[in-house]
Amino acid sequence: MNRRKFLQTAAVSATGALAAAPTASAWYPTFARAGATPEQIAEFKRPIKLVHGPYNMPPDMKYQPGVPRGTVFTFQMNNSRYFPGAQRTIFVYVPAQYKADKPACVMVMQDNLMVPPVLFDNFIHQGVMPITIGIGLVSGVTPSRHAPADPRINRSFEFDSLTNVLAEFIINELLPEVQKQKTPDGRAIVLSDDPSDRAITGGSTGAIAAFTVAWQRPDAFRRVFTWSATLVAMRGGDRYPALVRKTEPKPLRVFMLDGSHDEWWGGPELGDWWLSNVELDRALFYAGYKVDHLWGIWGHCAGPAVTFFPQAVRFIWKDWHKPVKVGVPGNAVIRRLVQPGKPWQKIFNDSPSGQPKYPRSVYVAPAVVDANSTVGQLASDRRGRIFFQNPSTGHICRLTGSATPSVFAKVQPGNNGLAFGPDGMLYVTETATGRLLSCNPSGQTKVLAEGIAGRCLAVTRAGKMYVTEARTTADYSGKIWLVAPDGTKQVVAEGLNEPSGIGLTPDGLWLCAAEHNGHHAWSYQVKADGTLQYGEPFYWFHVPDAANNSGIGQVCWDVGGWGYAATRMGVQVFTNSNFEGGLVYAILPVDEKQIEGICFGDKDFKTLYVSTGSEIYSRPTKAVGAPQWKVSV
Repeated sequence: MNRRKFLQTAAVSATGALAAAPTASAWYPTFARAGATPEQIAEFKRPIKLVHGPYNMPPDMKYQPGVPRGTVFTFQMNNSRYFPGAQRTIFVYVPAQYKADKPACVMVMQDNLMVPPVLFDNFIHQGVMPITIGIGLVSGVTPSRHAPADPRINRSFEFDSLTNVLAEFIINELLPEVQKQKTPDGRAIVLSDDPSDRAITGGSTGAIAAFTVAWQRPDAFRRVFTWSATLVAMRGGDRYPALVRKTEPKPLRVFMLDGSHDEWWGGPELGDWWLSNVELDRALFYAGYKVDHLWGIWGHCAGPAVTFFPQAVRFIWKDWHKPVKVGVPGNAVIRRLVQPGKPWQKIFNDSPSGQPKYPRSVYVAPAVVDANSTVGQLASDRRGRIFFQNPSTGHICRLTGSATPSVFAKVQPGNNGLAFGPDGMLYVTETATGRLLSCNPSGQTKVLAEGIAGRCLAVTRAGKMYVTEARTTADYSGKIWLVAPDGTKQVVAEGLNEPSGIGLTPDGLWLCAAEHNGHHAWSYQVKADGTLQYGEPFYWFHVPDAANNSGIGQVCWDVGGWGYAATRMGVQVFTNSNFEGGLVYAILPVDEKQIEGICFGDKDFKTLYVSTGSEIYSRPTKAVGAPQWKVSV
């Protein structure tokens, strides 16, 4: 059959299939009956409405009689620690009503004062928004050695990147620098540090920058307005819709503005601007955010959109005298797991005082646990009591509810693995010496095996121990050891990329071994004798933009078969055996920190504990943990 005949046949077949397919109205009830959440149903029903013209300039964008006018001044800001050598001009709007005796609200705008000062004047006068100082952030330019030839223009690097670097620059350098300035009439500038008093906005790459700053640091910014956001594959922005759907909602209020003809003329190869904005808006709505949008008919950052700036600013500052709170999660997995109104609580803090003992690049995600860390891996005994390892001292401690935990045992310093066994003994991988130890209830240690530089371990009901070994000099040379109760050992898997967290599914049929240096975890079928076969990189995890790996530490399971991994992005909740097994369905951030240790504890094993390298957090859950010492292997 020639190509023309084939295409004609395919077209006829496709037409017949479409005719036989159910209509949307017929399919919708089936979708609803299949167990869809109310959020999924609402998202499906949510139409994409376009606002047709005319796009006239509204009165709020024009100067009104009797409205006090604010002032604008500029200053130079060069040689940032975060963007070395970059030079930029900062624009600052100060409302006429501002007095230095009370902190002002803040609105940071990428690309100069994107929201015109006249709108600030009118809305502050009307009480639509609070007394707000506007800060126009221009991206940096680093001159070349032969300036002005060939400068390095930082706009995409600073604004499109998904790291927290821009947020840290704004919080730690820009806002303090603004507060060092004086208004044109000599008033001091005092800015509120309440995140609900802070908004951030921008257009195009400035828009994704605004969203990223608030997403990375909701403790600093909670009101967001985006215009023609560059949510495409420029520097990873196309990942946002999936992350928003999976991540427990953050306390953000978001307005999105775009046009159906939005396609940036400089890079259609990178994605579809218009559809990517619609996709993120739908993800935010599904996930439980206070989000609104307006879609018109215009191109990329085109002038007609300015018509709707007042509507956007009204939305993000609505109820500005009240704090922006977290919405109800739309993600069904998160709703089944977390208890409403019960977030993470820091229950132990042993952070070293002063500055870090060695400099870290702001572009590199640091190790979760290093030689200076004070809290590493976690373990819970049969009573649900929590024990943790101090990597810097070698102390194994038990949480007691007081500021000073009790020291249970002493081993060699290092990021040693911990796990309780069915006999009530605590088992330890002493990484530095390559020994596998047991600790009796009195804290006395005994050597069970040697020659295994273990990272993490799991102990089954039969007393068998699975240990990951990652201290090797070559890539993909990590191993999994099976150690019998009498200390006999054998390698049951190898070729892993720095294996770390390890755990058996509650039914004992599969073993999960995570790779710290990648974004996968391996799944192995567990044979009757405890050895492994049919290994594949079955599990897939998210990696933050500032890192090249997920940084997985420990893993644990609940009785329903869901797995929990301690990662750079918080707790990633994954599944083993449903139709789409091996995937992350939910992400639970822990104060936007990386975590290393994780386990269920308390007497009912319904409290999830995590460690950050210097702190321990806890959170009550609806899930029930499945301790490895209950697994029959």
